[in-house]
Amino acid sequence: MPGTAVIITTYNWPAALEAVLVGYLSQIRPPDELIVADDGSTAETREVIDHFRSQAPFPVKHVWHADEGFRAGAIRNRAIQASEADYLVFTDGDCIPAPWFLKSHERLAETGWFLSGNRVLLSESFSRELLEQKIPVTSWSWGDWFQARRRRQINRLLPLFQIPLGGWYRHRLARQWEGAKTCNLSAWKQDLLAINGFDEDYTGWGMEDSDLVLRLIRNGIYHKDARFAAAVFHIWHRENSRDQLEENQRRLQQLIETDRIQARIGIAQAQSA
Repeated sequence: MPGTAVIITTYNWPAALEAVLVGYLSQIRPPDELIVADDGSTAETREVIDHFRSQAPFPVKHVWHADEGFRAGAIRNRAIQASEADYLVFTDGDCIPAPWFLKSHERLAETGWFLSGNRVLLSESFSRELLEQKIPVTSWSWGDWFQARRRRQINRLLPLFQIPLGGWYRHRLARQWEGAKTCNLSAWKQDLLAINGFDEDYTGWGMEDSDLVLRLIRNGIYHKDARFAAAVFHIWHRENSRDQLEENQRRLQQLIETDRIQARIGIAQAQSA
Protein backbone atom coordinates (compact mmCIF):
# COMPACT_ATOMS: atom_id res chain seq x y z
CA MET A 1 0.00 0.00 0.00
CA PRO A 2 1.59 3.30 -1.01
CA GLY A 3 1.30 5.81 1.79
CA THR A 4 2.44 6.59 5.31
CA ALA A 5 2.07 4.53 8.48
CA VAL A 6 2.65 5.78 12.01
CA ILE A 7 4.20 3.29 14.44
CA ILE A 8 3.71 4.17 18.12
CA THR A 9 5.46 2.22 20.87
CA THR A 10 3.70 1.89 24.22
CA TYR A 11 3.90 0.07 27.51
CA ASN A 12 1.27 0.21 30.26
CA TRP A 13 0.46 3.92 30.15
CA PRO A 14 -3.02 4.01 28.59
CA ALA A 15 -3.78 7.60 29.65
CA ALA A 16 -0.77 8.94 27.76
CA LEU A 17 -1.42 6.68 24.78
CA GLU A 18 -4.99 7.96 24.57
CA ALA A 19 -3.75 11.57 24.44
CA VAL A 20 -1.26 10.64 21.73
CA LEU A 21 -3.81 8.76 19.64
CA VAL A 22 -6.28 11.65 19.81
CA GLY A 23 -3.53 13.82 18.34
CA TYR A 24 -3.66 11.77 15.15
CA LEU A 25 -7.31 12.71 14.69
CA SER A 26 -6.18 16.34 14.41
CA GLN A 27 -3.49 15.89 11.77
CA ILE A 28 -3.60 18.16 8.74
CA ARG A 29 -2.63 15.07 6.78
CA PRO A 30 -3.91 11.93 8.60
CA PRO A 31 -1.95 8.67 8.36
CA ASP A 32 -2.90 5.95 5.90
CA GLU A 33 -2.33 3.44 8.68
CA LEU A 34 -1.59 3.60 12.41
CA ILE A 35 0.10 0.75 14.28
CA VAL A 36 0.47 0.57 18.05
CA ALA A 37 3.61 -1.41 18.86
CA ASP A 38 2.77 -2.70 22.34
CA ASP A 39 5.68 -3.97 24.44
CA GLY A 40 3.48 -6.18 26.63
CA SER A 41 0.77 -3.94 28.13
CA THR A 42 -2.29 -5.22 29.96
CA ALA A 43 -5.90 -5.26 28.72
CA GLU A 44 -6.50 -1.61 29.65
CA THR A 45 -4.24 -0.51 26.80
CA ARG A 46 -6.07 -2.77 24.35
CA GLU A 47 -9.36 -1.13 25.39
CA VAL A 48 -7.96 2.33 24.63
CA ILE A 49 -6.83 1.15 21.19
CA ASP A 50 -10.15 -0.56 20.45
CA HIS A 51 -12.05 2.61 21.36
CA PHE A 52 -9.75 4.72 19.19
CA ARG A 53 -10.18 2.31 16.28
CA SER A 54 -13.93 2.95 16.37
CA GLN A 55 -13.29 6.69 15.92
CA ALA A 56 -10.38 6.72 13.49
CA PRO A 57 -11.00 7.28 9.75
CA PHE A 58 -7.92 5.16 8.94
CA PRO A 59 -6.88 1.55 9.71
CA VAL A 60 -5.58 0.96 13.25
CA LYS A 61 -3.55 -2.14 14.14
CA HIS A 62 -2.44 -3.39 17.55
CA VAL A 63 0.79 -5.41 17.51
CA TRP A 64 1.54 -6.99 20.91
CA HIS A 65 4.01 -9.38 22.47
CA ALA A 66 4.33 -10.73 26.00
CA ASP A 67 5.93 -8.59 28.69
CA GLU A 68 9.49 -9.86 29.02
CA GLY A 69 11.10 -6.56 29.91
CA PHE A 70 11.93 -3.57 27.71
CA ARG A 71 12.02 -4.93 24.14
CA ALA A 72 11.20 -1.89 22.04
CA GLY A 73 13.33 -3.04 19.11
CA ALA A 74 11.53 -6.36 18.87
CA ILE A 75 8.02 -4.91 18.92
CA ARG A 76 8.98 -2.22 16.40
CA ASN A 77 10.19 -4.98 14.10
CA ARG A 78 6.83 -6.74 14.44
CA ALA A 79 5.13 -3.44 13.57
CA ILE A 80 7.33 -2.97 10.50
CA GLN A 81 6.33 -6.45 9.36
CA ALA A 82 2.65 -5.67 9.96
CA SER A 83 2.73 -2.37 8.08
CA GLU A 84 1.36 -2.13 4.56
CA ALA A 85 2.59 1.41 3.86
CA ASP A 86 5.86 2.20 2.13
CA TYR A 87 6.87 5.07 4.43
CA LEU A 88 7.04 4.63 8.21
CA VAL A 89 6.99 7.31 10.90
CA PHE A 90 8.15 6.19 14.36
CA THR A 91 7.14 7.82 17.61
CA ASP A 92 6.34 6.91 21.21
CA GLY A 93 3.20 6.58 23.29
CA ASP A 94 4.18 9.62 25.34
CA CYS A 95 4.67 12.00 22.39
CA ILE A 96 1.65 13.99 21.20
CA PRO A 97 2.08 15.06 17.55
CA ALA A 98 1.77 18.67 16.49
CA PRO A 99 -1.06 19.01 13.92
CA TRP A 100 1.46 19.40 11.07
CA PHE A 101 3.68 16.51 12.25
CA LEU A 102 2.80 13.92 9.59
CA LYS A 103 2.43 16.42 6.78
CA SER A 104 5.96 17.66 7.49
CA HIS A 105 7.42 14.15 7.50
CA GLU A 106 5.74 13.41 4.18
CA ARG A 107 6.78 16.73 2.64
CA LEU A 108 10.42 16.22 3.60
CA ALA A 109 10.59 12.49 2.74
CA GLU A 110 13.23 11.83 0.10
CA THR A 111 14.65 8.72 -1.52
CA GLY A 112 17.96 7.77 0.07
CA TRP A 113 17.32 9.65 3.32
CA PHE A 114 15.69 9.15 6.72
CA LEU A 115 14.30 11.98 8.84
CA SER A 116 14.64 12.91 12.49
CA GLY A 117 12.68 15.68 14.19
CA ASN A 118 12.62 17.12 17.68
CA ARG A 119 10.33 17.56 20.66
CA VAL A 120 8.95 20.01 23.17
CA LEU A 121 9.12 18.78 26.77
CA LEU A 122 6.04 19.26 28.95
CA SER A 123 6.55 19.93 32.66
CA GLU A 124 5.62 17.36 35.29
CA SER A 125 2.70 19.39 36.65
CA PHE A 126 1.37 20.32 33.21
CA SER A 127 1.66 16.72 32.01
CA ARG A 128 -0.45 15.58 34.95
CA GLU A 129 -3.00 18.31 34.28
CA LEU A 130 -3.11 17.51 30.56
CA LEU A 131 -3.88 13.83 31.17
CA GLU A 132 -6.37 14.39 33.98
CA GLN A 133 -8.32 17.11 32.18
CA LYS A 134 -7.72 15.82 28.64
CA ILE A 135 -6.50 19.24 27.52
CA PRO A 136 -6.65 19.42 23.68
CA VAL A 137 -3.19 20.90 23.10
CA THR A 138 -3.25 20.01 19.40
CA SER A 139 -5.92 22.68 18.88
CA TRP A 140 -4.05 25.39 20.80
CA SER A 141 -3.24 28.73 19.19
CA TRP A 142 0.17 30.35 19.18
CA GLY A 143 -1.07 32.56 22.00
CA ASP A 144 -1.80 29.49 24.10
CA TRP A 145 1.71 28.15 23.51
CA PHE A 146 3.34 31.48 24.37
CA GLN A 147 1.36 31.49 27.62
CA ALA A 148 2.43 27.91 28.32
CA ARG A 149 6.06 28.90 27.86
CA ARG A 150 5.64 31.92 30.12
CA ARG A 151 4.14 29.64 32.80
CA ARG A 152 7.03 27.17 32.28
CA GLN A 153 4.64 24.41 31.28
CA ILE A 154 6.89 23.69 28.29
CA ASN A 155 10.66 23.92 28.02
CA ARG A 156 10.87 25.81 24.72
CA LEU A 157 8.93 27.18 21.77
CA LEU A 158 11.55 26.97 19.04
CA PRO A 159 10.71 23.43 17.81
CA LEU A 160 7.16 24.59 17.04
CA PHE A 161 8.27 27.07 14.42
CA GLN A 162 7.85 25.76 10.87
CA ILE A 163 10.77 27.33 9.07
CA PRO A 164 10.97 26.71 5.30
CA LEU A 165 14.54 25.48 5.40
CA GLY A 166 15.77 23.31 2.57
CA GLY A 167 18.82 22.38 0.58
CA TRP A 168 22.08 22.43 2.51
CA TYR A 169 20.45 22.97 5.92
CA ARG A 170 18.25 19.87 5.83
CA HIS A 171 21.10 17.74 4.49
CA ARG A 172 23.98 19.08 6.58
CA LEU A 173 23.78 16.20 9.12
CA ALA A 174 23.99 13.51 6.43
CA ARG A 175 26.45 11.23 8.22
CA GLN A 176 25.62 12.20 11.82
CA TRP A 177 24.04 9.33 13.71
CA GLU A 178 24.17 10.95 17.14
CA GLY A 179 21.00 12.63 18.36
CA ALA A 180 18.39 10.93 16.17
CA LYS A 181 15.70 9.32 18.33
CA THR A 182 12.80 7.02 17.50
CA CYS A 183 10.34 9.30 19.28
CA ASN A 184 10.43 11.33 16.05
CA LEU A 185 11.99 9.47 13.14
CA SER A 186 10.85 8.31 9.72
CA ALA A 187 12.24 6.11 6.96
CA TRP A 188 11.26 4.14 3.88
CA LYS A 189 10.18 0.62 4.76
CA GLN A 190 12.43 -0.90 2.11
CA ASP A 191 15.45 0.83 3.68
CA LEU A 192 14.63 -0.62 7.09
CA LEU A 193 14.16 -4.11 5.66
CA ALA A 194 17.50 -3.81 3.86
CA ILE A 195 19.34 -3.54 7.21
CA ASN A 196 17.18 -6.17 8.96
CA GLY A 197 15.31 -3.60 11.05
CA PHE A 198 16.05 -2.89 14.70
CA ASP A 199 18.61 -5.06 16.48
CA GLU A 200 16.70 -7.07 19.08
CA ASP A 201 19.96 -7.84 20.86
CA TYR A 202 19.35 -4.55 22.70
CA THR A 203 17.15 -5.09 25.75
CA GLY A 204 16.41 -2.46 28.35
CA TRP A 205 16.42 1.26 27.65
CA GLY A 206 18.90 2.94 25.37
CA MET A 207 21.02 2.88 22.21
CA GLU A 208 18.84 0.74 19.93
CA ASP A 209 17.85 3.84 17.95
CA SER A 210 21.50 4.92 17.57
CA ASP A 211 22.33 1.40 16.35
CA LEU A 212 19.58 1.58 13.71
CA VAL A 213 20.59 5.02 12.46
CA LEU A 214 24.28 4.15 12.24
CA ARG A 215 23.50 1.07 10.13
CA LEU A 216 21.18 3.07 7.85
CA ILE A 217 23.96 5.58 7.18
CA ARG A 218 26.45 2.79 6.48
CA ASN A 219 24.04 1.42 3.92
CA GLY A 220 23.85 4.73 2.06
CA ILE A 221 20.67 6.08 3.68
CA TYR A 222 21.55 9.47 5.09
CA HIS A 223 20.27 11.71 7.88
CA LYS A 224 17.95 14.56 6.92
CA ASP A 225 17.05 17.12 9.58
CA ALA A 226 13.31 17.59 10.20
CA ARG A 227 13.70 20.10 13.02
CA PHE A 228 11.72 23.31 12.59
CA ALA A 229 9.17 21.24 10.67
CA ALA A 230 8.02 18.12 12.57
CA ALA A 231 7.57 18.40 16.34
CA VAL A 232 6.04 16.31 19.11
CA PHE A 233 5.06 17.21 22.67
CA HIS A 234 6.73 14.86 25.14
CA ILE A 235 4.65 14.05 28.23
CA TRP A 236 6.75 14.06 31.39
CA HIS A 237 7.47 10.77 33.13
CA ARG A 238 10.10 9.36 35.43
CA GLU A 239 13.15 8.01 33.65
CA ASN A 240 13.04 4.41 32.53
CA SER A 241 15.39 2.01 34.25
CA ARG A 242 18.98 2.38 33.06
CA ASP A 243 19.95 -1.09 34.28
CA GLN A 244 20.96 -2.27 30.81
CA LEU A 245 22.41 1.01 29.55
CA GLU A 246 26.05 0.12 30.12
CA GLU A 247 25.62 -3.19 28.29
CA ASN A 248 23.77 -1.45 25.44
CA GLN A 249 26.53 1.15 25.19
CA ARG A 250 29.01 -1.72 24.90
CA ARG A 251 26.94 -3.23 22.07
CA LEU A 252 26.85 0.08 20.25
CA GLN A 253 30.61 0.53 20.65
CA GLN A 254 31.14 -2.91 19.14
CA LEU A 255 29.05 -1.83 16.14
CA ILE A 256 31.05 1.39 15.78
CA GLU A 257 34.27 -0.64 15.65
CA THR A 258 33.01 -2.80 12.78
CA ASP A 259 31.47 -2.15 9.37
CA ARG A 260 28.37 -4.24 10.06
CA ILE A 261 25.10 -3.15 8.41
CA GLN A 262 22.66 -5.95 9.26
CA ALA A 263 20.98 -6.31 12.67
CA ARG A 264 22.31 -9.41 14.39
CA ILE A 265 18.83 -10.34 15.60
CA GLY A 266 16.22 -8.61 13.49
CA ILE A 267 13.26 -9.05 11.18
CA ALA A 268 14.75 -11.96 9.22
CA GLN A 269 15.39 -13.96 12.38
CA ALA A 270 11.84 -13.36 13.64
CA GLN A 271 10.41 -14.54 10.31
CA SER A 272 12.42 -17.76 10.40
CA ALA A 273 11.72 -18.53 14.07
